[in-house]
Amino acid sequence: MYSIFFITFAAELKECYPAMRYKDLFIDFDDTLYDTHGNAEIALRETFDVFHLERYFADPQVFYDAYWLANIDLWTHYSKGEITRDYLIVERFRRPLSVGKGLNVTEALCLEMSDVFLDFCSSKPGVVEGAHELMDYLKGRGYRMHMTSNGFHEVQYKKLAACGLRDYFDTIILSEDAGANKPSSAYFDYAMKTSGAERQSTLMIGDNLQTDILGALNAGLDALLFNRWDVNPNDATQAPTFVVWSLRDIMNIL
Repeated sequence: MYSIFFITFAAELKECYPAMRYKDLFIDFDDTLYDTHGNAEIALRETFDVFHLERYFADPQVFYDAYWLANIDLWTHYSKGEITRDYLIVERFRRPLSVGKGLNVTEALCLEMSDVFLDFCSSKPGVVEGAHELMDYLKGRGYRMHMTSNGFHEVQYKKLAACGLRDYFDTIILSEDAGANKPSSAYFDYAMKTSGAERQSTLMIGDNLQTDILGALNAGLDALLFNRWDVNPNDATQAPTFVVWSLRDIMNIL
């Protein structure tokens, strides 16, 4: 119901007001274009096998569930600037490993596991359905596109190479370069300066209601929610400018 309304409204807006068309697009990378969650699930199983964690976990799912619980919590705190990158890297493995039986969980082990896991993750080519089709379309329409991400510098460039999306972007805007994470206004100020975009003609596209959408809206940008996780847009303190449920739907708007 929401999807039909938002897409129909957007199509009518595009038809009636062609002069309102955007020039610059800030596009979130992880879980908007790149299937970070799906690729990480594969990488996590591979990491489990490499470290022979079956010796400490009778049921691998116990480890996987504990990892995701820790990872979501830690990235939420990281996006708010409440914890450091180094703390996140160690803690997201320390917590699930601590659930195992008879395992000596050291910082060195967590760092080693993180390196292996990130190597597996960044080599995966999987993208969200419709990602390449959308980017081809947007490039053909002449939009300037800028990748926005809170992800780690060296990992994001490897992911871009693995999935074949690097050449679509005019600018890569990472939080480590900005010195601030989405949803901070400092991040978006840096993004505007780096890209040369203007607020009134820029649209933010992302899957995260807090970091992508509210961050952009609070920074004075329009924002399109790719509602991949089927959240209620009305839960936000500000309504997204547009809401879609698939990447292909964005072509009805831009």
